[in-house]
Amino acid sequence: MSGKPDLSLFDLTGKVAVITGGGGALGSAMARGLAKAGARCAITRVSLERAQRAATQFSDGGGSFRGYDLDVFQDDGVERLCEQVHADFGQVDILVNCVGGNLKEATTSSEQAFFDIPLDAIRKVLDLNFINSTVRPCQVFGRRMKDNERGGSIINISSMAAIVPLTRIVGYSAAKAAVNNFTQWLAVHLAKEYSTRLRVNGIAPGFFLTAQNEFLLTQEGTGELTARGETIIGHTPMGEFGEANDLVGTAIWLASDASRFVTGITVPVDGGFSAYSGV
Repeated sequence: MSGKPDLSLFDLTGKVAVITGGGGALGSAMARGLAKAGARCAITRVSLERAQRAATQFSDGGGSFRGYDLDVFQDDGVERLCEQVHADFGQVDILVNCVGGNLKEATTSSEQAFFDIPLDAIRKVLDLNFINSTVRPCQVFGRRMKDNERGGSIINISSMAAIVPLTRIVGYSAAKAAVNNFTQWLAVHLAKEYSTRLRVNGIAPGFFLTAQNEFLLTQEGTGELTARGETIIGHTPMGEFGEANDLVGTAIWLASDASRFVTGITVPVDGGFSAYSGV
């Protein structure tokens, strides 16, 4: 008997993956990783032109991609996406909910106290990260995925802010905490009521250096850490920021049969940030 592991467990050949926000910094890395594992991938951006351009670019690097537009604030946006993907691919086996973001209006600052944050701003951040971008896609795509003979995998993208609330980031932290709780609830609900082969899990990225937050974490021109960047690195045992490709292995694992008996968890990919008390 060979001692080699059965790596075919990670093979996604023949499966279709939908990655909402798949043209973004973190979503694109996971999309390309799933494609290299064999999946055909539908990726979204708010603009159809940008989504199609990203799909073409990704395809040039290997794999099968198709781009779609998705504005989660449009009433029928998710429904239209689901219909289009099923018309083009015939099925969906993997759903990665990667749309999200923060708003300055839902964040405390020297100019805005917590007591003055407009409730509309909190609602919009909750919609952006939880209701419209996580709950609704799980409803729309899950309705069809529950009937898959081979089952399927839903992966919700959470955040370290859900586990260790970040100072100032009140709306986003609350929304991502809701994502974690919902991931557990939906995993149990689908397994108990519909299919034990349709699994729901999450990924909680730690601090990743991207174009969106680079100005907060490093100083322009020198690349030296800002005070906030130094604090983060000081509380990350592995001593560095994550890179988008660090999410790929976890995404493939959760999407594939390698995690067949795993549901209802959120995996931190954070360099040890969530495990460190600071002492």
